[in-house]
Amino acid sequence: MAADGGQRGDTRVRDQEEQAMPFAAITYDIKAGYEKEISEIFRTFRRVGSPVVRDEAGGETARILSTAVFLRDATMVRLIEYEGDLDAVARHMARQPGVQEVERKLAPYLSRPRDTGTVEGFVATFRRSLLPCLAQMSVRDAS
Repeated sequence: MAADGGQRGDTRVRDQEEQAMPFAAITYDIKAGYEKEISEIFRTFRRVGSPVVRDEAGGETARILSTAVFLRDATMVRLIEYEGDLDAVARHMARQPGVQEVERKLAPYLSRPRDTGTVEGFVATFRRSLLPCLAQMSVRDAS
């Protein structure tokens, strides 16, 4: 929750969807000096079972197009390119064995713990860690 008591994470997610921003970036606070260990964790990362995100009825609500991870010193950023509902993407990621495994392996290297052991905790952490997209440009947008 924001200092004013509002759900800032919820607002940012809705704002991104309303503006059709297909990129999300989430941050991790990492202990500096563990770049090799963290690189090894992602080198062996198991991809999600499917890029298609479905709701309980089986309808497609989102699609994960690509991901990337960046690390320097004490900051790590995961970039996600997606289509559709970002909350659905976060819930989908929370259920993926490879994502759960990465979160467990990262735990000793975090300077601020992340509550990602449950879907609810993962989604709340995802929202808190979300960086607002200020600008994007793509050749796909050119006429």
